[in-house]
Amino acid sequence: MSQPLDTDALSLWLAAHLPGFRGPVTATKFSGGQSNPTYRLDTPSGAYVLRRKPPGVLLKSAHAVEREFRVQQALGATDVPVARMHVLCEDPDVIGSAFYVMQAVAGRNFDDPALPDVSPEDRSAMIGAMNACLAAIHEVDIDAVGLSDFGPSGNYYARQLDRWTKQYRATQTDDLPDMDALIGWLGANMPADDGQRRLVHGDYRLDNLLFAPDSPQIAAVLDWELSTIGHPYADLAAVIMQWSMPHTAEGRGLAGVDRAALGLWEDAHFIDAYCARRGLDGIERFEFYLAFCHFRMAAILQGVRKRALDGNASDPERGLQLGAYVPQFARQGLKATLK
Repeated sequence: MSQPLDTDALSLWLAAHLPGFRGPVTATKFSGGQSNPTYRLDTPSGAYVLRRKPPGVLLKSAHAVEREFRVQQALGATDVPVARMHVLCEDPDVIGSAFYVMQAVAGRNFDDPALPDVSPEDRSAMIGAMNACLAAIHEVDIDAVGLSDFGPSGNYYARQLDRWTKQYRATQTDDLPDMDALIGWLGANMPADDGQRRLVHGDYRLDNLLFAPDSPQIAAVLDWELSTIGHPYADLAAVIMQWSMPHTAEGRGLAGVDRAALGLWEDAHFIDAYCARRGLDGIERFEFYLAFCHFRMAAILQGVRKRALDGNASDPERGLQLGAYVPQFARQGLKATLK
C-alpha cells in the first residue's frame, strides 16, 4: 500500500510554517529506502527534502521522524555534517502522517561499497572521511547539545537485545533456529557496562552518507531513525559487518573484493584508525559487537520483509529482496561468535 503525497495540503502548511517558502510543490520520491519515505521537493523558493512516517500500523518506537529531526537539529553546530533542519510537523492530519522538511544537500551517494568510478586515492580518502566522521559522532558532547535524555541509561546492549528481539518476534514470518541461537548467545555473553554513553547513529554505513560533489569529504550523514544514546562500538562493528556481506546490489558488502587493489581499507585498518582518533588502546571482545550487529540487522530486515508482505513497504519489491537476507545475517552472527 503506497501513500501519495498531498502536495496541495503540504504547500498550504509550509506557506504558514516555513519562512521564505513559496509553492507550488513538485514532489519526487527517492527510490530504495525501506523505512521512512523520502521525497525531493522542488518549489519556486528552492529545493527541500521531506521525510515522513510510512502508512499502515507501525511498531512502537519505529519510524520516529520526530527523533530524526531532533538529533540532526542538535548536531547542526557540531563537527558532524548533517542537513539543516527546517520544520517538523507532528500533526498526521496534514498529509496523513508526521513529517519534517530539511535542506536538500548537494552530494554523491554510493550503494556499492567498492566505490566504482572512483580513483584508488579517492576511495581511501573517502573511507578515511567515513572513519573520522564516525569518531566525531561518538565524541559529541551530548550534554552540551541537549541530547543527554535522547536515550535511557543502563546497559545499551541489554536494552537493544530486548527491543529488537521483541520487534523480531512481532514481525517473524519463518522459523529460524540460527536466529534463536544467536539471541540466546548474546544474552549469555553480554559484556559489562563500561560507562561509555555516547550518541550512536544506529545504521552507519556508506549508503547512508552523502559525499561532497567534488571531494572525498562527507557533506551529510543521512537516516538517523535508529539513533540514540548508547554504546559506540555498535556503530563501528556495523561497518565491519556490512563489509562482510556479499558484493551484490542487495548485500552491499565487500566479500571477495580485492580491497588493496582498489584502495579500500581492511577491517583492522578501520578499527585501528577509529581507536587512534578516540584515544583508545583497542577493543576487547569485538566478536560480541559484531554478532550483535548481525542480529540487529536481521531483526531490522525481518521488519522490512513483513512490511513488504503486508503492502506497507516504501519499496515492496526491494523490501522482499532485502528480507531474503535475514537467514544469512543470522548465520553470520553465529559465525562471528566463534572468532
